[in-house]
Amino acid sequence: MKSHQNRNVFLPDERIAEMTAAGAWGDKTICDFFDRWSETCPDKTAVVSINSETGRRHAMSFGELGELSERIAVDLVNRGVRLGDIVAAQLPNTCEMLAITLACARIGAVVNPLMPILRERELTHIFALTEAKVFYVPDTFKGFDFRSLANVVRNRVSTIEHVIVLGEHGFEFEDEQPAAVEHVVVNPNELFQIMFTSGTTGEPKGVMHTANTLFANVTQLADRFEVTQDDVILCPTPTAHQLGFLFGVLLPCVTGATVVFLDAWVTEKAVDLLESETVSLCMGATPFLMDISSFAGIEQRNLSSFRLFVSGGAPIPSALVSQAMEKLSAKIVSVWGMTEVLAVTTVKLDDSDDLSASTDGVALPHTAVTIVDENRRPVPSGTPGGLETRGATLCVGYLKRPALFELRDGWFDTGDLARMDDDGYIRITGRSKDIIIRGGENISVAEIEGLLFEHPRVAAVAIVAMPDPRLGERACAFVRLVDDRPLTLDEIREFLLDQGVAKTYVPERLEVIDEMPMTPTGKVQKFALRDIAQSFAAE
Repeated sequence: MKSHQNRNVFLPDERIAEMTAAGAWGDKTICDFFDRWSETCPDKTAVVSINSETGRRHAMSFGELGELSERIAVDLVNRGVRLGDIVAAQLPNTCEMLAITLACARIGAVVNPLMPILRERELTHIFALTEAKVFYVPDTFKGFDFRSLANVVRNRVSTIEHVIVLGEHGFEFEDEQPAAVEHVVVNPNELFQIMFTSGTTGEPKGVMHTANTLFANVTQLADRFEVTQDDVILCPTPTAHQLGFLFGVLLPCVTGATVVFLDAWVTEKAVDLLESETVSLCMGATPFLMDISSFAGIEQRNLSSFRLFVSGGAPIPSALVSQAMEKLSAKIVSVWGMTEVLAVTTVKLDDSDDLSASTDGVALPHTAVTIVDENRRPVPSGTPGGLETRGATLCVGYLKRPALFELRDGWFDTGDLARMDDDGYIRITGRSKDIIIRGGENISVAEIEGLLFEHPRVAAVAIVAMPDPRLGERACAFVRLVDDRPLTLDEIREFLLDQGVAKTYVPERLEVIDEMPMTPTGKVQKFALRDIAQSFAAE
């Protein structure tokens, strides 16, 4: 079997031929899209960066962003970065993150965005895998000294040759004299991006994507959500998360839209930006949507330009969708996806509000989803099972972990549980690791979490398994309340039973906590809650 193979990617020629013939892969890089806008409308605002602590606003036009990307590309070449080399960037949402991505594409390097929350242990593990030569960091961010952290990691990992610091006035380049960069001809099937999984369930893996797998998805999203150069996109999700990278870095380059980066989630600041920047589209996880829609006085804000909130990363409780639609007068659509497969299913703009509130959408073109039983046989419509997917947006493997990337007849097992209706709309019901096996009965917790979210006293909820010597596991509900008044397990039990929930599925322990352990992208770190719940076995 012939294959397209380089130092990073092993990609079967059969897949390339299939995706190209189907029109799913357009053989374009990010620069092919971006340069159209930098040449035809160089003065149009491309990106705005907002510092959540100081309020500083930094805007760049398409022309200015193009010039900065060229300057960074020259600097990378001067530092010895060549085709296929990996460039790591642990930056908050900034103009420079977009410029680095463009610069890497111009010289055929691979961009590896890293979450600012990562520290020495995680970074050492990641750099041992990537062998990145260059490491971009902010000088400081949220009071933390990233320059010192980068130097500590550099001393531990010999492959890091350059630490480049983003200060108040930009990057610290070695050579301040501008020069032209010799662009290389990059095959869109070469490795373009490495994105590490968020680590909510275990050790992060380096997911590898090409320009073709990424832009197959972004062009579909642009079409489905009717994004044009007139749109203004608010991106509070970190660009080191795939959702933030798709909507905050790639989508503006494809459509010519303006992106507004918020470097850290602050509800009041986000609401102000919706109004002051005339935002038309925002994306983020459930907590972001909940914070905006419940913000005091949100109905009095001038959000006449705001038309769409795209929510991904976790299922949205139907009650929250209804509340947000009423408060924001905007369409709320859910997106289901993963780092490995990008955004696979979405609700359509012309779908009913009921579909937005009760499903996670239908598959995008050039992708497919199926629901299977434990023997991988398709299940009847409406029956829960394992969710598998295949198609144009599937990644090309895990960096240096080929054995972990297993396809079965081209299908990728997502680890999610879902059901599908007759029209192909799916609803995520949980993850296989979220299943609680109580006395041999499988309990999928996502739907129970959604019901508990409707309780007037509950602001956030997560259900995990706690050990039980007789039944194996029981359900423990961790909740954050809207006020300081107590809430009892009996009240929770009565509320769920009134909703028609079977007694077996009702949580048998309630833990009220002040804050949920969260990733910066809004996902609950259930492994942390599971660790807490382990101690309950001794009680």
